[in-house]
Amino acid sequence: MEEKIRLIIQVPCFNEEETLPVTLQALPRELEGIDRVEWLIIDDGSIDGTVKVAEEYGVDHIVRHTRNQGLAKAFMTGIEACLKAGAHIIVNTDADNQYDARDIPKLVAPILNKKADIVIGARPIEDIEHFSPIKKMLQRLGSKVVRVASRTNVDDAPSGFRAFSRDAAMQLNVFSEYTYTLETIIQAGQKDIPTLSVPIRTNGDLRPSRLVKSIPTYVRRSLQTIIRIFMTYRPFRLFAFLGALPFTIGVALGVRWVVLYMFVDPTRVRAPSLILAAILILLGTQLWICGLVADLLGVNRKLLEDIQVRLRRVELDSKPSGSIDDE
Repeated sequence: MEEKIRLIIQVPCFNEEETLPVTLQALPRELEGIDRVEWLIIDDGSIDGTVKVAEEYGVDHIVRHTRNQGLAKAFMTGIEACLKAGAHIIVNTDADNQYDARDIPKLVAPILNKKADIVIGARPIEDIEHFSPIKKMLQRLGSKVVRVASRTNVDDAPSGFRAFSRDAAMQLNVFSEYTYTLETIIQAGQKDIPTLSVPIRTNGDLRPSRLVKSIPTYVRRSLQTIIRIFMTYRPFRLFAFLGALPFTIGVALGVRWVVLYMFVDPTRVRAPSLILAAILILLGTQLWICGLVADLLGVNRKLLEDIQVRLRRVELDSKPSGSIDDE
């Protein structure tokens, strides 16, 4: 007997009493190719009526954090809860109704057709009126960096409108406390999880972004996230680049010292220049060594992740579907 396909749409929430009704009203209850569609809300320590709204609209699963832990943690809590509930496909969307729920079939179709295990909705960034020019530029830059780091062709890396197969969801880990969007794509590339982008539509702005409180803060947090991503998933490349700069300058100073000593004035030692060259060469070499060590640690991390996936499969296969524990 063929197993029925269960889709769970998860919505991370933090004080979304006003916008959540609009979001839930747009979510589908039936989709072609899906036998059962369920909704799951992750209440990330809300102090308003978010949970009451979810109950009034018949949300199937409500998972609660006793305190606010941030979007990245809420996302992973939702993924774990969806897996425990027996989801074959998980769709993640925002509680502010930013994404057009009518495009959920676009996200799900490549997974149903076995063409991808992760599908990310690509917003029409240039056409979104409430995005400032700086934010649009940062979105493009972030997507380009993620494409380089992940070796995927994701058009809109910061998009939170995405779908995951059960197998892909089991392999996800998020170490960032800020957002999950960039890191999960890079993990997909590292683990050779088939990933696609599909064009999607967006709705009008219902409230200011919680992640982008100000452009300087957004730039700082985005840069921190990107650097941390490279340190975690491309450590040797990052440290090789960082080490090349002082090493090259140090070698140039060393060559300059040799030329001046041999052909200009051998009576002058020029000790400061020689010392600076030695320091820079040593600094570059140490950064390269750090890259090698980090790369070796990355091998250990991959082994631990493989063990984690195996344990998840054993745990989920032995646990009845629909059993979800609150955080």
